[in-house]
Amino acid sequence: MSFPDRGLSERKKQILKAIVDAHIEGGGPVGSKYILQNQHLTCSSATIRNEMAELEEMGYLEQPHASAGRVPSELGYRFYVDSLLEHYAMTTAEIAQINNLLKAKMGELDQILLAASNLASSLTNYTGIAIKPRFRSVSISKFELIFLSADHYILVAVTSTGAVKSKHLRGKTDVTPTALSKLAASFNRHLVGLSADRITLPIIMRIEEEMGEDAGIVGSAIKTVYGLLSEMDEGEMRVSGIDRLLQYPECSDVGQLQELLGTLEKKEDILDLVSRTESNGINVVIGSESEVKVMNNSALVFKPILQDGKTVGAIGIIGPRRMDYAKVLATLEGLSGNIANLMQANNQLNGGFSDGGNEKDGNA
Repeated sequence: MSFPDRGLSERKKQILKAIVDAHIEGGGPVGSKYILQNQHLTCSSATIRNEMAELEEMGYLEQPHASAGRVPSELGYRFYVDSLLEHYAMTTAEIAQINNLLKAKMGELDQILLAASNLASSLTNYTGIAIKPRFRSVSISKFELIFLSADHYILVAVTSTGAVKSKHLRGKTDVTPTALSKLAASFNRHLVGLSADRITLPIIMRIEEEMGEDAGIVGSAIKTVYGLLSEMDEGEMRVSGIDRLLQYPECSDVGQLQELLGTLEKKEDILDLVSRTESNGINVVIGSESEVKVMNNSALVFKPILQDGKTVGAIGIIGPRRMDYAKVLATLEGLSGNIANLMQANNQLNGGFSDGGNEKDGNA
């Protein structure tokens, strides 16, 4: 979302930027005296006060108290992010930490996103999030069944989103490599391209008929397929550094903080917001721009992670409206580039947040 500058003069832009920068750093109202002392403006304090008053009338600034200076409004922050933000030059140490992601032995997407989220939180001092968006009508494009022992095998599925999911199945019914090969072929004939709601009883019965005397293993395998598709449809979000919110006075209101923590715990609203986003760049959602009502005093910045042109995840930051946007954007941009390199190198990704992808089923 962006707004026109409504004819803001260069001096007004300079004053607005100075107020936003100072408020981000200190958190308090900013007065004309600070502007006069810290900005190279060839005008009087009275002129600066007049400019600040006009910026307030235009909706870019707010005056919390009659005798205080000004603070940025939501519109002021939006204009700052869209038009006034300067590039943040990351330090050598920060770049080194981000580049260390490339050296990590992580082959699964969930591990990569969680590590990036933790690092983003540490570098910015805000709360980090790692997201697997909701995928509507996800399907599976390829099945493979791997024999381990008579009562233990792995179901591997490549989803339509490009992610690879695997589940370990154990059961009482013995299986053979031949039976698993036959079942994989049947799944690839009948289930590829189908979303969960299109896997009907007649299709399952057809697979059981093809399996003949080995039909006993079909039920648990189908149940696992439903589970995989449901996981992809539901999405997932992990939060790191949530205690960092407590450092900011904006979060000192116990009621508002509890509501925000509840939203982060429930996750659905933020998952919906990220899943519906079509932009592949960095998204900045400030205050009431978000459909998440309890985020009026907060901001959400997130970057989708793409593979083969499809969004497979996202990393982001949640913090107060006065967050250091320049640093947050630079951090997410650097991390997303490293994630892309890791994904390209790994070639095989797990599309869900799991504890190893194991599933035990007594009916296999």
